[in-house]
Amino acid sequence: MVISVNLLEGKKVATALDETMTKRVQVLKEKGVTPGLAVILVGDNSASAVYVRNKKRRAEKLGIDFQLIHFDTTVTEKELLSKINELNNDPAIDGFIVQLPVPDHIDEDKVIEAISPAKDVDGFTPISVGNLWIGTPLTKPATASGILMMLDYYNVDLDGKNVVIVGRSNIVGKPTAALMLDRNATVTITHSHTKNLKEITSKADVLVVAIGQAKFIKKDYVKDQAIVIDVGMDRDENGKLCGDVDFDDVKDHVSMITPVPGGVGPMTITALVDQVIELAEGRANG
Repeated sequence: MVISVNLLEGKKVATALDETMTKRVQVLKEKGVTPGLAVILVGDNSASAVYVRNKKRRAEKLGIDFQLIHFDTTVTEKELLSKINELNNDPAIDGFIVQLPVPDHIDEDKVIEAISPAKDVDGFTPISVGNLWIGTPLTKPATASGILMMLDYYNVDLDGKNVVIVGRSNIVGKPTAALMLDRNATVTITHSHTKNLKEITSKADVLVVAIGQAKFIKKDYVKDQAIVIDVGMDRDENGKLCGDVDFDDVKDHVSMITPVPGGVGPMTITALVDQVIELAEGRANG
């Protein structure tokens, strides 16, 4: 099948950026500093296990020290918070995450708030979120940051562009809006309560979709020659991996679009490890 559209290939971008990041790690090691990333995983959620395994593989490929702390679902909130405090004070760990979700008996908000903003490579703590919205982020949510890194690679200028985001999650929608506002885009966030959604999305120069509904966005939702960022990771009626955008219906109508898989997903991990390296560079420079 011939595709008459430019693909925003996150996998290709991630591979290209690996070379630069590997060199940065080598420079740090020559200074006696090895970037350190830790992940806390609670329980045996299969999706979480895959995410953690991908992070481990990528970090180790770049020369980053990776530490996995795996607790049983029986771990107490006190034990988990104690480990978070330990990582907050471990000089060898530049950044860490608690892989969500956590079991119901653990207060997720309390867990997030316990993470030091200086090591919050997920960018989820209230302080991290506040810094993001006032334009002085120390860390940024990885998916949102990865989207911007990908657009930069493809020389997409957001200045003055009309950006519409479908989905208002704290993980994707809101932080992506903040980062795009910093690039002087005009941003609209839509969600499940938005009226006349099609009318709004069809005016977007850049459409970001993160709603978790397979192939929800059709051609009539999209402006001619728009740029489409599909953050969705769903299964279609045949069990095949797909996004929130109906790729086949939309692809000949737009100028650029991310595939699923191979689009935003690889960039999320790229942004995560990039932040760990950046924090290690800060440690090396005093």
